[in-house]
Amino acid sequence: MQRKYILYCLLACFTCLILVGIPSSLAQSTSSLRPESVAVTVYQTLTYLPKNNDYRRLETGEVSPDSTLISRFIRYHQDVKQRSTEFRIDWQLTMADYLGVNEPIKADRYPGHLTLQTNPMEADIKSIRSLKRSQRRSLLDLIVSIYAPPITPSPAQTPSNTPNPVTPSKPTLSKPGDANLLQP
Repeated sequence: MQRKYILYCLLACFTCLILVGIPSSLAQSTSSLRPESVAVTVYQTLTYLPKNNDYRRLETGEVSPDSTLISRFIRYHQDVKQRSTEFRIDWQLTMADYLGVNEPIKADRYPGHLTLQTNPMEADIKSIRSLKRSQRRSLLDLIVSIYAPPITPSPAQTPSNTPNPVTPSKPTLSKPGDANLLQP
């Protein structure tokens, strides 16, 4: 009895790994993106965004040009809040945090608070809040498109080259005696 139970558990775990492993393999390619490289792409596309990258490093006192508003936004999303980068709703929750309508952002956990001389949290929140609604939507659209896993249609979803010989017809009303057709 115990052996059957162990085999059942192993089979169940193996099945879960297969089912969960397929989407996670897609996610691994997007989760390996560095926030700084994504930020470069975002700034090249949305030139109106403020960089907020004039903060000095705590250790050297030099300006840290790679620590930008967008790279910290992404780090807050994936490192601090540990939200998925694949789903738009998760990015919307992060945006809501910055707008003050979801969860409060804590200064002692904000990206850069340990490595920069000045915590950039307040300025970053102010910068995000100063964006127009359409600008915030464009920002999220772009980030989601960068992190979205590639969607490949399954063979069942791809249209075939053969024309469909059956054309749908309008349903007709039943006539007297049609119920007899259902008898064996």
